[in-house]
Parts: sequence; C-alpha cells; structure tokens
Amino acid sequence: MKNKFIQNCLLILPVFILAPSLAHAHTGVGHAAGFLHGVCHPFGGLDHILAMVAVGIWAAQISGKVIWAVPTTFVSVMIIGGILGIAGIAIPFVEQGIVMSVLILGVLIAAAVRLPLSASVAIVGLFAIFHGYAHGAEIPSTVSGVAYGIGFALATATLHLSGIGFGVFFQRIARLQVVRFAGVAIAIGGGFLFIT
Repeated sequence: MKNKFIQNCLLILPVFILAPSLAHAHTGVGHAAGFLHGVCHPFGGLDHILAMVAVGIWAAQISGKVIWAVPTTFVSVMIIGGILGIAGIAIPFVEQGIVMSVLILGVLIAAAVRLPLSASVAIVGLFAIFHGYAHGAEIPSTVSGVAYGIGFALATATLHLSGIGFGVFFQRIARLQVVRFAGVAIAIGGGFLFIT
C-alpha cells in the first residue's frame, strides 16, 4: 500500500517538470486593468492555482467553522496585501512566501494537520499577504485596480471553492487517502516552484 502511494506521487512529478511556463503567475502579466483580467490572472500561474485550491482542501479537511473561515480570511487578507502592493509598501521575500505557501499547505494536507481556528486563519492570512501583494504590485499605477481586484478576489474564491468541493467529496465517500495524496502532489508542486 505504501509503495503504491509513493508510485502515485512520483507519477505527478513529470507534470510539474514539463510545465515550467505555468510555474509563476507573477512574471509580466501585461495590462492588469479590468474585471476580466482580474478573473483570468489567478489561472495563469501554477503557484496561485495550487495555493488557492490547497486552502480550500485544507479547510474542508479540518471541517467545522474552519471550512468557511479559512478561505474568507485568505481572500480578505489578500485584498489588504493587494492594497499594500498598489501603494508600493515594500514587503520582503514575497516570491519566497508564495512558494512556501504552496509547499507548507501541501504538507499540512498530506499530514492531515488539524489546528485550532485561530492558528489556521493566522497561517493562511500570512500567505495571503504575499499573494495579494504580488498581484497588487503588478497593477500599473496609471489604472484603477478596483475592477481588477474584484475579479481577482472572485477567481480566488472560486479556486477555494473547488478545493473545498474536492475535499468534501472525497471525505464523504471515505477516500481520505485521495485528499492526502492531493496534499503530496501540491507539496511536490511547491518543491518544483522552489527550484525553478
């Protein structure tokens, strides 16, 4: 059983190796004004997709009040991070924080870590600052980022909901190992992002 689990984990590795163009969403997105650009932007990078889906999966895995508090906290704090980015307030280690968010969230899911609500929201809140800041810093200073921000927040919430749906579905059919396997795959993705 354990060897099969390791084999399955290794099967996902080529996907990450063969997809370097999807690695980071924060490299020259171009004109970032407008709702549609905001909606599309989160889907342009593996780092954001993995982190947002992971937030949803982890929230579903913990369940209880956390299932909605964790994603809501992430989106709310991400907006604050975006405002800091737009304002040009420097935050160190943004890209490293984003990569670590993917890696750590993957490990939390793979290990089925259940933390109290306060600790869970603190962890995702910290990661959200980095994600929001990176995207806020990319908005050209000559354009209003309000429509972009609304689109971006809605797209992020959609990714969270897909993670929640995934987590709840596999827990209801008693396939908890699938959820943990997803955590391993996300952590591998974080490791890939770390070395690229």
